[in-house]
Amino acid sequence: MLVDIPEEVRNKVIADGDVGWLDELPSIVESLAHDWSLTIGATLRGGHAALVVGATLPDATVGVLKIGAPGTRRDLSFEAAALRIADGDGCARLLRDDLDRGALLLERLGVALYDAVPEPATRHDVLCDVATRLWLPISPDVDLPTGADRAREYADLLPRLWEETGQPCSRATVEDALACIVRRRRAHDDRHSVLVHGDVHDLNVLRAADGTFKLIDPDGLRAEPAYDLGTIIRCNPDSADGLADRTRRLAVRTGVDAAAIWEWGTIHRVVSGLYSRQIGFQPFGDLLLAEADRLTG
Repeated sequence: MLVDIPEEVRNKVIADGDVGWLDELPSIVESLAHDWSLTIGATLRGGHAALVVGATLPDATVGVLKIGAPGTRRDLSFEAAALRIADGDGCARLLRDDLDRGALLLERLGVALYDAVPEPATRHDVLCDVATRLWLPISPDVDLPTGADRAREYADLLPRLWEETGQPCSRATVEDALACIVRRRRAHDDRHSVLVHGDVHDLNVLRAADGTFKLIDPDGLRAEPAYDLGTIIRCNPDSADGLADRTRRLAVRTGVDAAAIWEWGTIHRVVSGLYSRQIGFQPFGDLLLAEADRLTG
């Protein structure tokens, strides 16, 4: 079976040292198509950590087959867990999974919010509202990472990324983000944690068949709601509103503490900027870091 592998996926897999997986991928797709009686369609682009192709089920239901790169298998298990908990409300519905092969079969959604809604402020409101649908109370017994876990991970990752990418933002920006990381780690409380998506942006929200919008690609965390709202204020590339104003609007809309939203926004801005720069996802990475330096200054 011929498989069209996007360059972004190929580059990540090669950078991670998993070149052999690229050779195995056609047979993985073929075996899944056989086992699940799927008709495989065209490759869908937009991400870098998984091959995503259209897939039609025997009853003519149109879905999406997602196969995660080898280094993402643990993350894929968290995504599957989050999708099971959401059960199609606020997120794409999980139809089948095979975590041994790193595969998820998902509900097929339509156009991205970014393309469907031209007004940025309206998009921010939709992002906020669809994220809140996912904020379900969740037991500490559920095997998902916490906001505190992610903060500890970022505390280690951020300085390393800064050095590896040639120190592309100021030291003050890095120190500000690290201070926010410490405060959000200490603020984590299992008693008030909910299921959060982890990467709420207007290319991760797609229109469903009923006209509503749903999220795709959840990270799947037990964290404070501010974690998700922080991704909505991560940057301001095409909007007339300031990030501080946006933070206040989201705080009023949700009742979530504005300081917590701002701090997670600072963290996401710097970490995402450095990571995007490392994998060559430009100009997004430099845009985030320039905004981070401006705000720190």
